[in-house]
Amino acid sequence: MRNLANFFWLLICGWFFALLWLIFGLLWCVTVIGLPIGLQCFKCARLMLWPFGYDFVLEPGPFKFVINVLWLVFGGLEICFAQLVIGVICCITIIGIPLGLQCFKLAKLALMPIGAHLERK
Repeated sequence: MRNLANFFWLLICGWFFALLWLIFGLLWCVTVIGLPIGLQCFKCARLMLWPFGYDFVLEPGPFKFVINVLWLVFGGLEICFAQLVIGVICCITIIGIPLGLQCFKLAKLALMPIGAHLERK
């Protein structure tokens, strides 16, 4: 069932979110200071392709908080807004509700991706 949900996710909105994260990752990797943020964006892009069956855990820390605030200003809000809009659109139909809920879960990741680690459910 998880693979079927991942397949529909990839067809409907996963490719778009992965491309969005990839573009932001490439933009962040242009500078040496933004390289850690760009690499985290690439990890998130991989998650956007096949998200069902994974969860993420945030590890707090003062340095990570500062970088997350910087990310929030220069990319996080745009990705979060896109995921919220697509999530609402997916929740209009009964079949799309699991995809919409996944969008809402991943919108939290878009706000604070630095320090997030993936866990298999």
